[in-house]
Amino acid sequence: MKIHLEKLCSPAIWAEGPVWIPDEKAVIFSDVKGNKMFRWSEDDGVSVWRENSHYANGNALDNEGRLITCEHGRRGISRTEKNGSVTMLVDKIDGKRFNSPNDVAVRSDGTIWFTDPPYGIISNAEGHKAESEIIGCYVYCYDPHDDTITIATVNVQRPNGIAFSPNEKWLYIADMSIIDFPSHGRRELRIHSVQGKTLGCGKHFATISPGIPDGFCIDKFHHIYCSCEDGILIFNKYGKKLYKIPVPERVSNCTLGGIHGDQLYITATTSLYCADISGFISVK
Repeated sequence: MKIHLEKLCSPAIWAEGPVWIPDEKAVIFSDVKGNKMFRWSEDDGVSVWRENSHYANGNALDNEGRLITCEHGRRGISRTEKNGSVTMLVDKIDGKRFNSPNDVAVRSDGTIWFTDPPYGIISNAEGHKAESEIIGCYVYCYDPHDDTITIATVNVQRPNGIAFSPNEKWLYIADMSIIDFPSHGRRELRIHSVQGKTLGCGKHFATISPGIPDGFCIDKFHHIYCSCEDGILIFNKYGKKLYKIPVPERVSNCTLGGIHGDQLYITATTSLYCADISGFISVK
């Protein structure tokens, strides 16, 4: 079996954070270094969706179909309302600014979970250079119902991608700390039990190589599609690698979409790709 890969467009400097918009049959994705967001659809092609994105990175939809965005520039989590206006939901904990929220997942109860590594404040390339006010890179749970923010876990070094298992009892987190700590860092997916608004201590799920894990997504069959240096690695729920989709650019992230949820949209360096995984799903 071979999964077909198609390049859809190449408008970005560093493409990230793809999200499928069902009502529009379109993908919105970030260009972190270009400080823009793009929209692609089969009917309309690619266009600039937001000219000044505040160095947006990861994106997700909330339970009302509104776009939730990690902003490096404003160091917070924003929500795009149905009328197009943008609301900053949370940018501080105990009066201290986050580092640079990177990736986000929304649970069915409406809580918003996000990672907060320092990559948007270590230079001006993906945000605004600044000192960390928190001196730590944590995973957070924000509850928009009561406007509370909770540290979900500190048991990660450089958390990046994040996604829930289909039953939402587990939260997967990409730890790419090998970049900053070559002698003892991680290049792995970790899995944590969800305990209210916090997480269990977590354990190793899979080592990602070549390169590092960045963004990833999980389908309803509990297949994990994870970025690596030169493609997408597909694992089952036990951590066994099932397949690799080669991609000719360095991969940053991916999301499931299409009318039947069997299209994998992949951001890789400058481009947005699509992999038809209908055959893969049907034989598993």
